[in-house]
Amino acid sequence: MDKAISVRALTVAYGATTALDSVDLGIPKGKITVLAGPNGCGKSTLLRAIRRLHQPKSGDIHLGDVPISGLKEKELARHIGLLAQNPSAPDDMSVEELVRLGRYPHQTMLQPWSAADGEAIQAAMFGTGVSHLADRRLGSLSGGQLQRVWIAMVLAQETDVICLDEPVNHLDMAHQIDCLDLVTRLNREHGRTVVLVLHDLNLAARYADRLVFMKGGGLVAEGEPDTLMSEALIEDVFGISCRVIVDPVHQRPLCIPIRNSTPRFRPEQTA
Repeated sequence: MDKAISVRALTVAYGATTALDSVDLGIPKGKITVLAGPNGCGKSTLLRAIRRLHQPKSGDIHLGDVPISGLKEKELARHIGLLAQNPSAPDDMSVEELVRLGRYPHQTMLQPWSAADGEAIQAAMFGTGVSHLADRRLGSLSGGQLQRVWIAMVLAQETDVICLDEPVNHLDMAHQIDCLDLVTRLNREHGRTVVLVLHDLNLAARYADRLVFMKGGGLVAEGEPDTLMSEALIEDVFGISCRVIVDPVHQRPLCIPIRNSTPRFRPEQTA
């Protein structure tokens, strides 16, 4: 497997709390990898560590054959783009102004702006379908429009690797599909390596080339959705009884929950 990113024995801690414990993971080049698992399992921490937003307690991460610890910030930002959960920007900022921020890693004191920057911005807005919104203020956009603008900003970085942390969070079903179809086109048509964090297991199975299950700060299993989506493994990772069938439309595994194996909440007893 040709790896875009290699995570090696990575441990990340928040004070005395270990968020990732000796994680080993290879992110295949030119594929869509989805990280899935219960809340608090370390998915977002791993994604942020790949972008070097967390200092490892031990272990390392390589971009190709190069350790990211040795790269300067702008150089790393030219290779790995990250859209974190719930990003924010001033409501009175225009769409084009936000997308322009994606060109920061490519600018220098001697060349603060270039024709290539303008072309990248226009291509990113066109590819995400927000060109007609260029002059609109962020505060006037719908949730789906705003999410496309944030993705356009990441695309404007023109990175080889795109990391998206819950990009469909808070979107309705139609906009979730639109957003993930867009990500798939970027991968298929432009060869971008994509790493996604998704909570919806069925969306993960539908869009992933490679699926990674996490639990308790570690990796439980990884592989193609067709082989990874077993009822026993889902119960072990997510604590839920289910049936897994084949989606008749997309021919991907489809998880049908039945009940929690261990109830998370119990109603208070009444007198």
